[in-house]
Amino acid sequence: MVDERLKNLEGKSRRHFLRWITTAGAVLALDRAKVLDVISDSAGSAMADASCGATNKSVHLVAGDGGFAWFQLLWPHVEIATANNDNFAFHAPGQAVKAPDTDKDFYYAPQSPWQNLDKTKRISAFMAGQNQTHTPTPGSAATLGNGNSMLASVASIQRATPSLLPVIGIQPLTFGAAPGAPQLTTVGDADGMVQLFNSSASKMILSDAEDAALFEAYYKAFLGLEKAAGRPTYARSLRTGKTSANFLGKNLAALLQPTDADRTKYGIMGAPNKLAEIGRALITTAKAFKLGLTQSVIMPAMRDDPHGAFQNMDTVQSTVGTLGQIFDAFMDDLKLVQDPQCTTKSLADTTILTVHGDTPKDPRQRGGWPDGTPQNSNWLYVMGNGYLKTGWFGGVKADGNVSGFDPKTGDEVPGQPANATSAAAGAAVAFAVAKGDMNRVADFYTGPSIAGIVNASVL
Repeated sequence: MVDERLKNLEGKSRRHFLRWITTAGAVLALDRAKVLDVISDSAGSAMADASCGATNKSVHLVAGDGGFAWFQLLWPHVEIATANNDNFAFHAPGQAVKAPDTDKDFYYAPQSPWQNLDKTKRISAFMAGQNQTHTPTPGSAATLGNGNSMLASVASIQRATPSLLPVIGIQPLTFGAAPGAPQLTTVGDADGMVQLFNSSASKMILSDAEDAALFEAYYKAFLGLEKAAGRPTYARSLRTGKTSANFLGKNLAALLQPTDADRTKYGIMGAPNKLAEIGRALITTAKAFKLGLTQSVIMPAMRDDPHGAFQNMDTVQSTVGTLGQIFDAFMDDLKLVQDPQCTTKSLADTTILTVHGDTPKDPRQRGGWPDGTPQNSNWLYVMGNGYLKTGWFGGVKADGNVSGFDPKTGDEVPGQPANATSAAAGAAVAFAVAKGDMNRVADFYTGPSIAGIVNASVL
């Protein structure tokens, strides 16, 4: 029977109920359809329909302290990849393969991830920002302008889809500001993400009702989930207020913990910590997305300042290979799981990934791999999941010149500084997270049209 107190929830209370019941259903291992049935029975069909996420999830790798350089080996500039020049900072001259289905030219290294997936998983590489050598918290390539950071703007957009902790960040990071951005929950490392839910779940899932009447309604809906789960052995624990909350919290942490099988799949057993930490964070992120616990995770990446990397090519090949394996394994995990906010898609279809950093180093000089970049340029990588046009927009040329791009048309603009299109690139990320809702993007971005770098109709 529909409870009128739940049917008539609006605003914050409505979002809170959807967040709560979705998380509780995930922890009880309920099929998404059963969760929707319970929502419909207790709060009405309109509430059940609203529980399908209005936004995509996101993962943001922030590669500070020089570590961003590693990612241009996975996703090199076109003329760097094709020059066959042993002096350039590309580890596989003569081995680059052209992506067959990108909107702009793009080349893979042998270790580049997602090469065999459909074209929605191609990379969009935007010239954006400026060189910020040796800062652990770069942000010049992650902005929408008007004082709005890309990370905070994305998190604000994602508030339309309820979750337990809207955005989680592994330190160090600078989240920035944007209207309506939720509070950032920070942890010290990947393991901190796991432990976070030991303390937060019991406080936020069961005992944060605003008044006794609403708590009673929550309680009855929770009993509906328990009944739908068909697990009578849970009844006693689930019907005991704080005890059940603590039980739930402990099991959330257990469900998020990487296993040896996970670490093997991601290739991080015995790997250097700069790689293992990324792998552990992405393993836990996939598990947290599966449970509907968060919409966005921000994590540091690499941070090793690899000036002398090319002095040991075996280490370069191993490092790039493990990075590629980590990304492939993460996508494989996402493909296996139905999005808890929408039964028609997997998590692989509803997750956007970005990588930005302080300095990508000079792609034209492997000796000492200098921090400086041609024309002080920087760039942003995005996996936009079909919402963005793909390939390189602008880029560093073999002769050291730099091109930008016109966001309205996507056309290359020779000599344009990379920071001229920082806000447009960030707006493209927001567009992908907002599932193509340009009206929502316009709440943060007031620059020129981005029609040339986004898809009006998702692929």
